[in-house]
Amino acid sequence: MVLVGPMGVGKSTVGRLLAERLGVGYRDTDDDIVAAENRTIADIFVDEGEAAFRAVEKRAVRSALTGHDGVLALGGGAILDEDTRGLLAAQRVVYLSMDVEEAVRRTGLGAARPLLAVNPRKQWRELMEARRHLYEEVATAVVPTDGRTPEEVAEAALNALELKEA
Repeated sequence: MVLVGPMGVGKSTVGRLLAERLGVGYRDTDDDIVAAENRTIADIFVDEGEAAFRAVEKRAVRSALTGHDGVLALGGGAILDEDTRGLLAAQRVVYLSMDVEEAVRRTGLGAARPLLAVNPRKQWRELMEARRHLYEEVATAVVPTDGRTPEEVAEAALNALELKEA
């Protein structure tokens, strides 16, 4: 199972819960990138720019999709790459969605989010307008997270994919 969705939606938290319930491993491509590059994603953006980060991200996603058979969480912008979207076509993909008010409540739309540095609410809305159709394009199932606990989101994802716990 692959989890996609915007930053702050809870992919990492829900992904760990799903992996535990299914009795499989969990992996996060953002964690892979930080480990491989030995620096934060924000530092990569600042030092080298978004294009350089997206190239690193593309390699990390490809590696994870071919080398991991548990629950995988992708960074919020991973679906921007056409090749990545093609690879996701053969996967069970859950799009975790949320509205801007939920994003504000969960993350404050600020710290350590390089794409939201200037006007976080406006930029988040613009990012979602640009990305929502891509999330929906790759999704096997869409699970709204607004007002739900991580446990409720995990349960909804399992139900959406008709998966049973281990």
